[in-house]
Amino acid sequence: MFVVTADQHASTAHGDKVADLLDALAAWGDRPPARGAVALPLERTVGDEVQTVLTTAEAALDLALHLMRLGEWAVGIGAGPVNEPLAATSRASSGPAFVHARNAVERARGRGVPAPVVVAGEDAEAAGQATALVQLLASVVRRRSAAGWEVADLLEPGVRQKDVAARLGISEQAVSQRVRSALLEEEMGVRPLAAAVIERAAGAATGEDEGSAT
Repeated sequence: MFVVTADQHASTAHGDKVADLLDALAAWGDRPPARGAVALPLERTVGDEVQTVLTTAEAALDLALHLMRLGEWAVGIGAGPVNEPLAATSRASSGPAFVHARNAVERARGRGVPAPVVVAGEDAEAAGQATALVQLLASVVRRRSAAGWEVADLLEPGVRQKDVAARLGISEQAVSQRVRSALLEEEMGVRPLAAAVIERAAGAATGEDEGSAT
């Protein structure tokens, strides 16, 4: 399992944004890669902190990068087992993945991290590697321009650059330039690798349990 915990930066100065975040992400769980992967929905746990429990590393990565785009959150991804059955809420649930998420978000709050997102898990070496990859992706996302996001938000699987150009009223060459400047292809290439390493960070227990159940 994968527990994602996010803590708002400087909420005292900028106001509590949790309610706005929950509203903005209400439909997130209905879209890939989150669809079918939400074990417990995103909720306020304490203060200006939110948490969710997910069944796939892909969904955990996608949520973390979405939060990085918003720029107001420190994010911890905890990879590992949970105590089952899960409680009705994330706040009432427990297990190693929750402990890892707590440790991860505390580290993500610290000064000196390249981007405020950290992975912690049963396999510490894999978690460190995953953190490096996710921070790289987060840095790309956090530096992307508004023009880059305009293209990124439209260029979904199966959508051609030609279609995006027509939608935006610009040339295909302009779309291609935005794709290059936004490092969209690089992001899409690294995402599967990052998700695979986050999966490894969950440790052998997850894979072995799933295998023994078949």
